Amino acid sequence: MVVGAGRDARTTARGGAAVPESADDSAVPGGSATGDGLARRRRRRWLRGGAIGAAVLLLAAGGAGWALYARLSDNITPDEAAARELARYDKERPTALVSGAQNILLIGTDTRAGSGNEQYGRDSGTERSDTTILLHLAADRRSATAVSLPRDLMVRVPACPRTGGGRTEPSFAMFNTAFQVGGSACTIRTVEELTGIRVDHHMVVDFSGFKQMVDAVDGVRVCLSEPIDDKAAKLKLPAGRVTLNGEQALGYVRARKSLGDGSDTDRMDRQQRFLGALVEKVSGDGVLLNPVKLYPVLDAATSALTTDPELASLRGLYRLVRGVRDIPTEHVRFLTAPREAYVYDSDRDQLVQPQAGELFSRLRADRPVEVADTSPENGGKSLGDNAGISPSATPTYRGSTAAAHTCE
Repeated sequence: MVVGAGRDARTTARGGAAVPESADDSAVPGGSATGDGLARRRRRRWLRGGAIGAAVLLLAAGGAGWALYARLSDNITPDEAAARELARYDKERPTALVSGAQNILLIGTDTRAGSGNEQYGRDSGTERSDTTILLHLAADRRSATAVSLPRDLMVRVPACPRTGGGRTEPSFAMFNTAFQVGGSACTIRTVEELTGIRVDHHMVVDFSGFKQMVDAVDGVRVCLSEPIDDKAAKLKLPAGRVTLNGEQALGYVRARKSLGDGSDTDRMDRQQRFLGALVEKVSGDGVLLNPVKLYPVLDAATSALTTDPELASLRGLYRLVRGVRDIPTEHVRFLTAPREAYVYDSDRDQLVQPQAGELFSRLRADRPVEVADTSPENGGKSLGDNAGISPSATPTYRGSTAAAHTCE
């Protein structure tokens, strides 16, 4: 965007620096109305005016570019509290095994606090992680794997600082309570203990931020196998290809009871398909190469994010995006951590072993996994709700890719 502004400024300077036709050359001391002397003076005046005009415009463009850059960077909220908490426990955290591979924890919260979130219910102060995805970027940046972690998964939550002061005791509880009691740092430490994978970066977004990002790309197209009429989610959509705006997209990814089989697994599948469609929209619609399209997307995205301090700037985000922008959409994989009903409560989840352990082990070592789309609308052969390990060397899990199309 700064480069684009500079290019426009240079073009304007060349086209607009000529002396106005009404200029009175005869008023120049020693000048004559005709002859070579007048021509030389006009050329010198044109060059002086052009140089000054170009300098002013370039400075103005540079200032505007810097102002835009500063605004976008300032939009991002750095999660300093989480950084301090994680630094406190750094020696206990997993060690990164593969140089260059990165793991980013994406946390979507159900907070009702903040502008635009109050319409989804009363702010009870019990903010939880509504969606949590562990995104693994391969060291060679040729693939990315996004693993949804069920919010009802029963896990060990470590001792964490309370929002109002003091610390909690370690507990065995639902996964999404980690964010409630100790924020992003507590969620990160819970994920690291669960998976053995070092979390390098994290991003937190709320309902309002999610909607802003969808609207910034002019909506995202999804394919529906049947109509949707969900009063709780305020969502009424026809079957087939539908472009969702931000409000509709939020209802689509959050709805649970009236869509599919009503399970959280089905909801996570829907979220993954939507994120795949979003990735395809951004990568295939020229957004990343068009400053006019890119700026509103960046403005919405940065305004919506709370990240670790290292990512809390355009420079930090650019370094991350630069390495992943060329990953083919068919190599961007989405899956859910293998889960099943918790043995003591069918309304809760537990990991399925050895599948889950194998998945985490392979991601930790930056080794590949495969996914197979087994959703009913795609006629896939079921791998079971648990996902599975194939007889081949590379495990195959129930999931999809960003290139998947469900109604073509």
